[in-house]
Amino acid sequence: MQLEWQQSSILPHGGQAVIVNLADAEKLHLLHPSQIIAYEGPSAGRNDRLMDVKGMYRKRNLIRADFTGPCRFVTSLPPGFSLIPIQIDAGSDLLYDFRHLFYYTSGITMQTRLLKLKNILITRDVIKVKFGGEGEIGLLTRGAVIDMKLHPTQPIYVDARSLLAYPENATLKLSVYGNHLASQHMHYQWAMTGNGSVLIQTGHDNGELAEHLEDNSLFKRILREVIPFGGIFIK
Repeated sequence: MQLEWQQSSILPHGGQAVIVNLADAEKLHLLHPSQIIAYEGPSAGRNDRLMDVKGMYRKRNLIRADFTGPCRFVTSLPPGFSLIPIQIDAGSDLLYDFRHLFYYTSGITMQTRLLKLKNILITRDVIKVKFGGEGEIGLLTRGAVIDMKLHPTQPIYVDARSLLAYPENATLKLSVYGNHLASQHMHYQWAMTGNGSVLIQTGHDNGELAEHLEDNSLFKRILREVIPFGGIFIK
């Protein structure tokens, strides 16, 4: 299977197009078939079907499209989104958020892992998915993805909204860091230790940076920074 990314040079801030080429007998399962804008190949090369109950719950989606090569198709990605292909090999131990899954190839298996109740209540994430077997998955992310290596005892702190994948045996604890003022004005962080690496998506944006660059009341800015949770209550 081959992927090709294309982006308009006329509109550099627009969305991307990803061309997927499947060789003879290659199979791919696409979880967002509505993003397909062009297809080339035999009509029987695409077969849509209802997802199972687990898939519907995880993805909040009803239908997936199964493709069998030889064929190629073009999918569109909205501005700000990236598609990251990841090779899955036997022994892979990373846990992912199923919502980011865009496609997976034949040979990929999935197992679910239930999070702790405290973490569920705070992050509103219920389960993570561990991919096994051999093949490839494609993840939808906001912005680029970086890889950070974990330390067995010294934690790294990762914004809970930006964590994309982490080793199953890593230790996670919801936390904040820094002095009193810093801890009041940050989102929940995962304090993480263990072996292996974590994947972090870099494109999360709550509009705060753009707001600071615009003409805004200095008094409101000061109140947001000084009052605990002022960014939530003062608009």
